[in-house]
Amino acid sequence: MPQVGKRPNFIFILADDLGYADLGCYGGRSLHAARGSCSPVLDRMAAEGLRFTDGYSNSPVCSPTRFALATGRYQYRLRGGWDEPIASAARTDPGLGPVLGLPPGHATLPSLLRDAGYATALVGKWHLGYAPHFGPLKSGYEEFFGAMSGGLDYFTHCDTGGTHDLWEGDRQVEHIGYLTDLISQRSVDYIGRQCGAAKPFLLSVHYTAPHWPWETRADESEARTLAKLREHIGHVSGGSVETYLSMIHHMDEGIGGILEALKSIGAQENTLIVFTSDNGGERYSDVWPLMGKKMDLLEGGIRVPYIVRWPARVKAGGTTAQLAMTMDWMPTFLEAAGVAAHPEYPLDGLSLMPVLDNPAATFERELFWRTNFRNQRALRAGRWKYLSTEDGEFLYDLGRDLRERANRAKREPERLAAMRARYAEWEKTVPGVPEGAKPSLITNKGNMATPTP
Repeated sequence: MPQVGKRPNFIFILADDLGYADLGCYGGRSLHAARGSCSPVLDRMAAEGLRFTDGYSNSPVCSPTRFALATGRYQYRLRGGWDEPIASAARTDPGLGPVLGLPPGHATLPSLLRDAGYATALVGKWHLGYAPHFGPLKSGYEEFFGAMSGGLDYFTHCDTGGTHDLWEGDRQVEHIGYLTDLISQRSVDYIGRQCGAAKPFLLSVHYTAPHWPWETRADESEARTLAKLREHIGHVSGGSVETYLSMIHHMDEGIGGILEALKSIGAQENTLIVFTSDNGGERYSDVWPLMGKKMDLLEGGIRVPYIVRWPARVKAGGTTAQLAMTMDWMPTFLEAAGVAAHPEYPLDGLSLMPVLDNPAATFERELFWRTNFRNQRALRAGRWKYLSTEDGEFLYDLGRDLRERANRAKREPERLAAMRARYAEWEKTVPGVPEGAKPSLITNKGNMATPTP
């Protein structure tokens, strides 16, 4: 058992484009009943810890959520809005200058923990800006192995532009292997090196699975075909539900290896592990009973699995209906470690420690979203959700209508007006997107990559 008062280790596992109901513990369906769930390890982890039913990503797309995770703040605090993902093409366009990214001077979860005596490492996907201006080593991580871009082939390790994108620290490296397995193996290696170490550690494991391209361990020939055809790796000509479920299963097996590695060094009790996704599911994912997918502010685009395991403190078998958002994990980890937030970068996220201690001790709060795609805006308060898109305004009672099919706007005009006004009030507190800007290609010009307090 851990020593009383000993600071916990942290492992944050982030899937990419995983649907709310893809995992067995969230109702995921399998094509083959005999095989059962595609996620037995994560299902067991949920049974051994705490499962959130109302956990959300900060955005329906990846980069904005990753900014919120790293900083504990709404992504809109970065001038320019950060409503959309960073385009990999931006780094190759000489007319754009330095592309948007997480400013190295901004306080982050890894930088604050590092300065408080933690060892820090990121294994997997970064997607918060490209070298030489940005990178994991400039934002608090002491070690990095993985990809800088938003998506890459699982075998060639090339991004959407065909550029090789596998890094060890600040240099590109060549490795043979299926990317999901490489991420798992490197994570296991890092944990093994912490055996007997004087420092606690933060390990961020950011898988690219089950993001496209649709490739399992057995699909190396698919990678060669895509390269030969020069087809975009976000192709629409391949994949299947079976392929997708296998990709999740490969990731799940890797997470099993991570848990075994913790056990081997005696750290399984006092390590706080969180598993979630950067946004909702995409083509082959399961979001039942929700509607919408990645890019949408409907529930299917932003409601994601949240699993917490920490045997030293979190009781097994719990569920909670606490409203939570990606940015909440930074203040949660900081409180667990006894580390203060940076005074110049006040947090928007709230610590979930009270809920980890008592899943029934939920507290009221509001959650806000915006994305320029289809001009979507959303607010959740209690069981109610306000949604505004280019198609109009909607009011949903999620307590009785998880599929967001019954628009209550005309039946409850006063509630609609109140939630619309509350959203407008909140939006005044965060920077907007400059008129005429292309969010996915926003540059540092005009101080747009400067964080705001």
